[in-house]
Amino acid sequence: MTIRIPDNGSRGHARIGLVVPFSNTNLESDLFMLRPQGVSLHVMRAGGYDLDKVPDSEQMRKFALASLDEMISSLSAARPDVILYGCTSATLAHGPGFDREFAKRITDMSGVPAVTAASALVEALEALKVKHIAFSSPYIEQLNQEAISFLEHCGIQTVSSAYVGSDLGNYGQGELTPDEVYELGCRADHPKAETIVLSCTDMRSVEAVEALERDLRKPVVASNQALLFAAVRRLSLSSEALVRCGRLFDYL
Repeated sequence: MTIRIPDNGSRGHARIGLVVPFSNTNLESDLFMLRPQGVSLHVMRAGGYDLDKVPDSEQMRKFALASLDEMISSLSAARPDVILYGCTSATLAHGPGFDREFAKRITDMSGVPAVTAASALVEALEALKVKHIAFSSPYIEQLNQEAISFLEHCGIQTVSSAYVGSDLGNYGQGELTPDEVYELGCRADHPKAETIVLSCTDMRSVEAVEALERDLRKPVVASNQALLFAAVRRLSLSSEALVRCGRLFDYL
């Protein structure tokens, strides 16, 4: 007697490999929520920074370089079709050149396309064809300025910005509520800004995107949304099975 078990369609079309900072509590949840039907997510949690220190550019550089070879080797064992590097500030802090070389290093080690969160933001903004943005994040001021400089080198001008206003530490970023993220996005807005950027993979931005777009009447780009956008593009998947998350997904 043959027993047939129905396939619920949760996997089989593609595999996404994901590197997540080990104190991050929101990136995995967002991607599991938004991923297309049939796409599985395979996660490697990565350390290399001090949990008791405020995350500055030096901490983020240490994180980016810590045990990368071992992490990618382990993640590659799951045979992903694309690898997402899920820390925006790790490469934003060091410029587009560092970001490109970092992604290339992951690709060379894994043999599959690699996308950093920083480059995913740029790719999303280029897809929307915008040049002037409002920038918001939970970063310390030093990282904010480095992020703005990164985007400027990519041809994207920040015309206004809003920050939390205090050093949240590694856990405080992830503890901001969607309502607080919404308020941050509203504070960042400016008449000359074509798009609102919510930068940080550990900020609950995805849940605020639709409300911000409705009330501000302009596209919103968030780190985790942009990462999935870039992954779906590389996998040449249909956007029909995606959970709606702003106007960006209309460009798939």
